[in-house]
Amino acid sequence: MTIDRAAADKLLTTTRSVRKRLDLTRPVEPELIQECLEIAMQAPTGTNAQNWSFMVITDQAKRSAIADFYRQGTAIMSGSGYPPPLEDGDPREHVMPKVMESAGYLGEILDQVPVFVLALVKGRVENVPMLIAQASTYGSILPAAWSFMLAARARGLGTAWTTIHLFFETQVAELLGIPADWTQAVLFPVAYYTGDDFKPAHRLAPEQMIHWDSWGDHH
Repeated sequence: MTIDRAAADKLLTTTRSVRKRLDLTRPVEPELIQECLEIAMQAPTGTNAQNWSFMVITDQAKRSAIADFYRQGTAIMSGSGYPPPLEDGDPREHVMPKVMESAGYLGEILDQVPVFVLALVKGRVENVPMLIAQASTYGSILPAAWSFMLAARARGLGTAWTTIHLFFETQVAELLGIPADWTQAVLFPVAYYTGDDFKPAHRLAPEQMIHWDSWGDHH
């Protein structure tokens, strides 16, 4: 099989968290969400356990309640001083105000987004003393979550990777009937996106982030 590397690279480098360009007026077909999730479930999972579940939330009352928890979580984060200020001259400094403004906008319109997808993994990590158990738990769901984002983007759907509702994970679990031994990993608002001029994001220089053989050896 020959893979179109240019197309794959474009998908991988331009799939963004979409907030301001979500089409709030266009319904999303359930079959399309199903298709994206079936693709996501081809992702790697620890020991092939496939101990994941995905909740698709279209009920307006439930979406509104979750959106309210999201807004409350945003207020908690803002009051805590998160994110911490960057040092003068940090190349990320000029984009941070836009990121925060975009996240605030998502909170304002979240209940209008037609579909939420919640990725879950069986097990809890709060009281697990071993790092490997925590890493294995999240490592068994996050690849599928990212695959869902990619599959959605390839079909004209925008998503945003969000976790702020987890300030109220217990309340959301009660709202949705989620058993106590399941962990909510990530919540995706999903809608068709408008336009198609997504570009690679500004990132720190790879030379700063890639270490060869020894920490600090950037070649």
